[in-house]
Amino acid sequence: MKRPTIADVARRAGVSKGAVSYALNGQPGVSESTRARILAIAEEIGWRPNSAARALNGARSHTVGLAMCRPARTLGVEPFFMELISGIEGELSARSYALMLQVVSDHGQEVAVYRRWWGEGRVDGAILVDLHVGDPRIPEFESLGLPAVVIGHPSETGSLLPIWSDDGGAVHETVEYLVALGHRRIARVAGLPRLAHTVLRDRAFAEACDGVAEQVTVHTDYTGEEGARATRRLLSSPSRPTAIVYDNDIMAVAGLSAAQDLRLDVPRDLSIVAWDDSPLSRVVRPPLTALSRDISAYGAHAARHLLALVSGASPGPHEEEAARLTPRGSTAPPPGQVR
Repeated sequence: MKRPTIADVARRAGVSKGAVSYALNGQPGVSESTRARILAIAEEIGWRPNSAARALNGARSHTVGLAMCRPARTLGVEPFFMELISGIEGELSARSYALMLQVVSDHGQEVAVYRRWWGEGRVDGAILVDLHVGDPRIPEFESLGLPAVVIGHPSETGSLLPIWSDDGGAVHETVEYLVALGHRRIARVAGLPRLAHTVLRDRAFAEACDGVAEQVTVHTDYTGEEGARATRRLLSSPSRPTAIVYDNDIMAVAGLSAAQDLRLDVPRDLSIVAWDDSPLSRVVRPPLTALSRDISAYGAHAARHLLALVSGASPGPHEEEAARLTPRGSTAPPPGQVR
């Protein structure tokens, strides 16, 4: 079945296509009774406006764009992004907006996608994620004029609107907790070193450990495979850490499995902390101590601020509540310490 057109409405109503256009767009040129009849017929046969044609006329597309520079296969196993997208989608759908999602291979392709969407009138705004240090997308977006919200620290977002949380404070809280338990050799299995939030966490981790604990950071690609590999390397070193903090839950669960494969008991021999709590963190044994935050609300706030920008408002930067440590069974005093 083909999509109903203005010509179909005109034929059913016995009027010209011009009259239908006047009626559907609320313009003068037809009587109120004819307008009502045309609108009723359009509803009856399921006619909907063509978004591309509306865009050419300067109308809004009622769509928000999100291009993600990461392998598509990782989206299904990465709880953070699934929760973030659910929050974005929940806010958008309540405002009769849609989310246009595309996976890209690099930032150059990402910018090209946004340029095409914006030029063709397919989106009214965009949400940028995975902010890099000196991110080349920022000046591109500033020159493009596309309304955009960046999920990332304001130090790297230029004139674009940032939505962020205090990663540094969460890192300090975690290290202070582990030190209070008696840990003095603490490692961190981190994400990609070029990401802005990784750099901020690296700096906070070094500061928090300064003078109170030996520290080492290993950078990975956030996958479970890399998390397990980094864990085995750390646990095989002469100065084996007694606690490891992971930058996401996938790596933490993989690290737990790697430690158990090496016949280490968690938490008696090794304490584990996961960044970003998730059901995955709670169903393993022992359940993982984790940094908890409302990621869905994070996405909802990003969408809400973007729609405000699209409507012509000037919302200010928004700082989310920082992640809070939720202790569970994966952390305890280190070996030799009295519980």
